[in-house]
Amino acid sequence: MADSKSHRATLGGKIFTYVAIALFALISVYPVLRIVTISLRPGNQLLSTSLALIPENATLDNFRILLTETLFLRWLLNSIIVSAVVTVTGVALASTAGYALSRYKFVGRGPMMSGLLVTQMFPATMLLLPLYVVLIKLSLLDSYVGIIIIYSATALPFTVWQMKGYYDTIPASLEEAARIDGASPWQAFRQVILPLAAPALVITALFSFMTAWNEYVVANVVLQNVEHFTLPLGLKMFQASMQTQWGLYAAGSLLVAVPVVVLFLVLSRYLISGLTLGAVKG
Repeated sequence: MADSKSHRATLGGKIFTYVAIALFALISVYPVLRIVTISLRPGNQLLSTSLALIPENATLDNFRILLTETLFLRWLLNSIIVSAVVTVTGVALASTAGYALSRYKFVGRGPMMSGLLVTQMFPATMLLLPLYVVLIKLSLLDSYVGIIIIYSATALPFTVWQMKGYYDTIPASLEEAARIDGASPWQAFRQVILPLAAPALVITALFSFMTAWNEYVVANVVLQNVEHFTLPLGLKMFQASMQTQWGLYAAGSLLVAVPVVVLFLVLSRYLISGLTLGAVKG
């Protein structure tokens, strides 16, 4: 009798869990489905209240216009360049700085680690005015270099701390063994530690990429030439005070999301271990 009650309780718990997961999944997916619907609507049906997923007289004209009659491809190229450079910079600097903080004792190490934590408490928008002045002084306003510097500086505090925490979970004896076998410090780091830190490197790359790919506020201040716009700024061009081109806006939103979804799917097997193991020690 007790086993039967326990079995029913367990079954009821599983059913509740699956129903809750399905409900949250539906809530998450529904807005995306509405965007798909709007992107497929003809121009004269954009304000329709129909709930049909595939609208009547569905068309791909919004995608055609977006790719051939706007600067979307130029904005896409700009975002790819900026995000790629920020990602490479973030991985290179975070992997080495995190290693130094994890393995070496040096003057200023404690304040530096505290500074990394403190900087994460303040949003980048608080630094817009001083950063704007600095970029003007360096003649980097409205340039790729200027926006890359800001994005890299914004992402590094988290990524350095993440890498430092992950390195803490890797036994130092592995490096000592490599040194005994004749490896230099750099060889031990590159050939022994970095392969073991692959999950944390993936998290670092993903966070750096997302920082640059989705950011709007800083880019809106720094970038002024339309041809220099990144995708978030470019999509904003379809929204005006008197009229919004909802079809182009929806189509652009879907295309912008594709690289991020693909990246998450490719790197998904590293995400959980990279986020959890890196938080074991601080």
